[in-house]
Amino acid sequence: MKWSALLLQLCLSGAAVAANTNAVQSCQDKSLPPFPPTARELLVVIDQTTPLSPALQQLVANNVKPFLAPGNRFSVVVFSAYTQGHYTELLTAGTLDAQLPSETRNDIGKPALVKLDLCLQRQPQQAAQAAGQALRAAYQGTSSNIAKSDIFASLKSIASVIKQSPAQEKVVLIVSDMLENSSVSNFYAEQGKSVRNVAPAKEMRTVEDNHLLADFGGARTYVIGAGLLADDAVHTKNYRDPKTMQSLNAFWSEYFSKSNAKLVEFGQPALLNPLR
Repeated sequence: MKWSALLLQLCLSGAAVAANTNAVQSCQDKSLPPFPPTARELLVVIDQTTPLSPALQQLVANNVKPFLAPGNRFSVVVFSAYTQGHYTELLTAGTLDAQLPSETRNDIGKPALVKLDLCLQRQPQQAAQAAGQALRAAYQGTSSNIAKSDIFASLKSIASVIKQSPAQEKVVLIVSDMLENSSVSNFYAEQGKSVRNVAPAKEMRTVEDNHLLADFGGARTYVIGAGLLADDAVHTKNYRDPKTMQSLNAFWSEYFSKSNAKLVEFGQPALLNPLR
């Protein structure tokens, strides 16, 4: 079974999930030399105020799949607002050991090498199961009835996960409508029925005045779900003024730039290119 299909199946199945920050069993053994350092880390951040269609859920799974590979680390975090039983939470995280160089493998005895290879072969499936269960839990906890969406404050807190990563490459996938709705600012119009045409410079001053910029440690950032409204999940046709979406994109591009990150693609709502 393809890993993206396995991820989606686990997302939609009845499997339970509990927070697990070591979801992949390490193959490191005292008899083995140290593995090479983590090459890439993916942080998936899911806004539980943004319901996704099955197609967008599949898109998330498809973009997680390539990162469940040797030498990579992944994390799944959810957020919404500090209200109604919802809060920022790390659901799962795991590291897949990097492959040892061939010259190093030649120095390892055959029994130990067989044991190592069997362990390494199990890691991608362990990662897929952990990531899939976490995504399912995130989607099950999603609701359009959550009154607020503290995106600024949540991202500032969550950014520390990726900032502290020793990985050579850092990638953040944010699954959110990117519509702040808090005591700081409100990006909605018409009582949540449409997107407000924000003034990027004004909103950035608000973020800075409230000390809500983050530090993503130089990560590349992608967004899935920008501009989605509650009714979109049930296929209501809500029009998005291109100028409104351009302003929203411009604001978040500047926000990430000032938060030590690069916004690579702003999916409105889907990504046109895979994560890199």
